Amino acid sequence: MKEIKALSKILKEKFDISFNNEALLMEAMTHSSYANEHKEMKGIYNERIEFLGDAVLELTISDWLFRQFPHFQEGQLTKLRAQIVCEDSLSLLAKECSLNEYLLLGKGESLSGGREKPAILCDVFEAFIGALYLDKGVNEVQRFLNLVVIPKIKNGRYELITDFKTELQEYLQQNGPVHIRYELVKEEGPSHDKIFTVQLIVDGKKYKTASGKTKKAAEQMAAKLTMEELTKSSLSYKERVKACN
Repeated sequence: MKEIKALSKILKEKFDISFNNEALLMEAMTHSSYANEHKEMKGIYNERIEFLGDAVLELTISDWLFRQFPHFQEGQLTKLRAQIVCEDSLSLLAKECSLNEYLLLGKGESLSGGREKPAILCDVFEAFIGALYLDKGVNEVQRFLNLVVIPKIKNGRYELITDFKTELQEYLQQNGPVHIRYELVKEEGPSHDKIFTVQLIVDGKKYKTASGKTKKAAEQMAAKLTMEELTKSSLSYKERVKACN
């Protein structure tokens, strides 16, 4: 199948992924409309493998969030995970990984814009995760997600990451009011692809510096780094502030 061969080449070039069993990849990329039009598929399409991929994706993302954000409560972790694995998010990831270009669709579904439908693209991303898990195991799934998903969480694509600033403010104000501000240190790059660097300052004292694709993302990362630094020790508030300078 030329589409699967072409996708295999893309996966190798972009993510260093080579399937041992390309039948799994083909199953993941086959929509029911295509299977219904091609008897040689014997009714095999991606719904079963999508079911598995959904569970594997939720587990691996949950594991990463749990370890990365030790100060988040269960409700916060649940909401952030929901944003990452929702239909809109996964459909966008499918496009970014070029899965939409090689999706096997029936003629009618293809003509009706199936390659752009969020539900179909979300399903194929989950199915791909299921196929990768069956072929390579959970470690390879984690490596793939570290390339395509984790950087987006760190860069602030998912809105709940703004909780870093709230969490830090609440933490610092346990012993009374403090003045928190985020100072823009520099911006680099062309207008369509800028990198912003900010420094967190509390009561005139300099804390962590961080960068991001937006000022908001940079601020969240600075808050995150500062929170991690402060919660490493059991020092007093004044000692924590001094240690962070």
